[in-house]
Amino acid sequence: MEELTLTTPSILFSAISLIMLAYTNRFLAYAQVIRNLKGEHESRPNAMTKLQIDNLKKRLYMARSMQIYGVMSLLLCVICTLFIYIGLQTVAVYTFVLALLLLVISLGISVKEILISVKALEYRLDNVLPEEKEHPRR
Repeated sequence: MEELTLTTPSILFSAISLIMLAYTNRFLAYAQVIRNLKGEHESRPNAMTKLQIDNLKKRLYMARSMQIYGVMSLLLCVICTLFIYIGLQTVAVYTFVLALLLLVISLGISVKEILISVKALEYRLDNVLPEEKEHPRR
């Protein structure tokens, strides 16, 4: 088995930090859209806003899961660095592998969430396009 150095898990620190920033921005954007849709739904309830709110709620929970797995991955990278520093090489390797697996899970959830987001936008566009066919732009 290859020996880990202190730089091996440290390489992921900046990558995970950037991913977490993107996840947080996505989470905040969802929260804002949900607030707006909730207000719209309370003033003029309709099936479309209800479906959008349900979809956003699902994506919000997925964003939370992405963040949790990302934070756990970062935490394990820090713990791995500690194990390397104190000379527990075998434990460090297993900790690093677990950190990588958690990062893969986080990224997998992110891909699934992106696919759901695109589907939701396509559905929204499909609802707009029939109106344009009836009243084409001049």
